[in-house]
Amino acid sequence: MQTINRQELEAMNGRENRDFVLINVLPREDFRREHIRTSINIPKACEDFAEQVERVAGSKERNVVLYCANFDCPLSTEAAHKLDEAGFRHVYDYEGGTADWLQNHH
Repeated sequence: MQTINRQELEAMNGRENRDFVLINVLPREDFRREHIRTSINIPKACEDFAEQVERVAGSKERNVVLYCANFDCPLSTEAAHKLDEAGFRHVYDYEGGTADWLQNHH
């Protein structure tokens, strides 16, 4: 697992055009309230979290970027460790989360 910041995520999203799946690991209500536009929601609390991520990613080799609410929220880091343990090869934790992203993308 590697942590990334907003600029690195923007670069993956933009000029690098890296193939990755962006996953919000918060509960559904939080996701519905606000999220990064291109992300999907797979709550970390799901029993089959790693299986669901593998299903949407298509493979454990794909780049997976996880995020949650903000720098203080531990969920994306915990979820990243879960995926590491499940054998995913390219897991990124965007620690700033929704708050950091939306603050800079109005």
